Amino acid sequence: MTASALVELRDVVFGYDERPVLDRVSLHVPRGKVTVLIGTSGGGKTTLLRLIGGQLRARSGQVLFDGEDVGALDRDGLYRVRRRMGLLFQFGALFTDLSVYDNVAFPLREHTRLPEALIRDIVLMKLHAVGLRGARDLMPAELSGGMARRVALARAIALDPELIMYDEPFSGLDPISLGTAARLIRQLNDTLGLTSIMVSHELESTFAVADHIVVLANGRVAMEGTPDEVRHSDDPLIRQYVTASPDGPVRFHYPARPVEEDYGPAVAVGGGR
Repeated sequence: MTASALVELRDVVFGYDERPVLDRVSLHVPRGKVTVLIGTSGGGKTTLLRLIGGQLRARSGQVLFDGEDVGALDRDGLYRVRRRMGLLFQFGALFTDLSVYDNVAFPLREHTRLPEALIRDIVLMKLHAVGLRGARDLMPAELSGGMARRVALARAIALDPELIMYDEPFSGLDPISLGTAARLIRQLNDTLGLTSIMVSHELESTFAVADHIVVLANGRVAMEGTPDEVRHSDDPLIRQYVTASPDGPVRFHYPARPVEEDYGPAVAVGGGR
């Protein structure tokens, strides 16, 4: 394993039933950096997060976390490495019947034997880090989308993980909340010495936050590099994705029979109604 990498994939193959998703994917996630996974929908980005977290197991290849093969761990080993990871789900996934305070306290109560007084101090500290210490008594239904995402982030860092994985953290946020979330991810990563992996389709904020970008396409790594390297790539697929062009290797139309076979030759040449 590369010494500077906290997470590394080696020739990973994975699919759902008969549908292949990842085909001999190899990549590394540098320690202390923000790595962002981008690419077209259905390209395997969220699947990759689940492989790292051990929710899924690769058909072949290795998923290494700090040198350990996650796919080869038993249940106790998997729980052990998961305590060193935090996960921010796409829409927060807060427990709707628990207050903000109890949502953040949940992993501490579940995975530690800390006294309640110490749990209280940790919860308030984590909520303060995301700017929501004053919202401790609110219920999830009383939160805006951006606030709910920040509470979920406080919960994700409650156990002081080494790795945090974000699944579409900017999805559905207004511009102000999006900018706040982006700055918070960057600040927490640098202040707490974290390693972050983020799945995102929001390119402007992604390029502003990322140190390292991995582009997934057609089940493989199309490119790894810095934001500038990806932004200025000459690869047609990368350029189409970065510029949001409708023309390029990724086609708008799903493969189909010729138009005239479905509608007749008049429609095919534009002469029919």
